[in-house]
Amino acid sequence: MFYRPGLDDHGLPHNPFKAIVSPRPIGWIGSLDESGAANLAPYSFFNALADTPPMVMYSSTGTKPEGEGKDSLANVQARGEFTVSIVSRALMQPMNTSAGFYKAGEDEFELAGLEKGESNVISAPFVAASPAAFECKLWKVIPLPGDNNTLVIGEVVGVHIDDAVIDDNGIFDILRYEPAARLGYRDYACVTETFSLNRPGES
Repeated sequence: MFYRPGLDDHGLPHNPFKAIVSPRPIGWIGSLDESGAANLAPYSFFNALADTPPMVMYSSTGTKPEGEGKDSLANVQARGEFTVSIVSRALMQPMNTSAGFYKAGEDEFELAGLEKGESNVISAPFVAASPAAFECKLWKVIPLPGDNNTLVIGEVVGVHIDDAVIDDNGIFDILRYEPAARLGYRDYACVTETFSLNRPGES
């Protein structure tokens, strides 16, 4: 089949775009509003962009059902900072709870029963139970085509790692926590197996 997004009817019961671009890591974005109230929300349009300096991005799309903009975006624009907590298999249910549509000012950490981790460089909290988390300073907000699509890019200025996910050789071992990924529709996956490949020319 072939279709042109926005022009053709693909004829499927749901838009397949996000299911095709998968798995996608989940950026669990922590922020504070101007009054200091905490916010936590997962974003599956998320990834790393560079490593020197380390840069990450997430994309805020759509609005709340009542038409209001996303709280995370408003908070990041107001304060210029955010955290990213990595989602493990053990944190899937709290992550899903934090994905609900709540009124501005409601604390998703509390709603999901999550302890806040205290950042060292910035003010926004992260998920204390996460195997790893980033403290980020806002670098740039870029409006994207379409209604309410916004790209947020941050520089990682602090990294938290749970010692339990570092193996005896000093390697960050994702199999110790099984990172979660978003697929399409209501589907998710967790990494339970890895393998290695040498690049061409490497022995």
